[in-house]
Amino acid sequence: MTDKKKTDKPKTKVATKPKPKKKPAQQTVLTPRQRMFADYFIETGHQRNSAVKAGYSEKAARQTSSKLIKMPLIKEYIAERMAQKDKEVIASQDEILSFLSQVMRGEVKDQIPLLDGDGYQKLVHLDEAATKDRIKAAELLGKRHALWTEKKEIEGDLSINIAVDYGDDE
Repeated sequence: MTDKKKTDKPKTKVATKPKPKKKPAQQTVLTPRQRMFADYFIETGHQRNSAVKAGYSEKAARQTSSKLIKMPLIKEYIAERMAQKDKEVIASQDEILSFLSQVMRGEVKDQIPLLDGDGYQKLVHLDEAATKDRIKAAELLGKRHALWTEKKEIEGDLSINIAVDYGDDE
């Protein structure tokens, strides 16, 4: 016979902490398909169509595009590309000031269309910039450099009277 001890106590399960789920590794580089999605999104501004154009399934395009657009790596890529496009398209302060200076100095010449006689038009370069354009450019440059500021002196009585009522005085 075997010598087994019987215990009257029922077996109890020991509670263990659940193992924490491992987070997927953070993606560090965009895949070619993700890059295509981001580029199409920048071009069109439409998430679902961009996902389909990038090669994702049409059936799951809405969900896929929603997940993609929330990814930090894609957000960062889109922000960088938009900043780059803005820099290429939008004139900087220096460019604007340079252009106004050239107009003011008469270095930028106007072009006007003139009838050729056969029903066609040709562009004719004027010898000198219009005076009104030069004055306006000088005005804008002057405003930029705060050359014309209006100073007004205002005089008057600025005294303040404050009355505090604490209730009935007995």
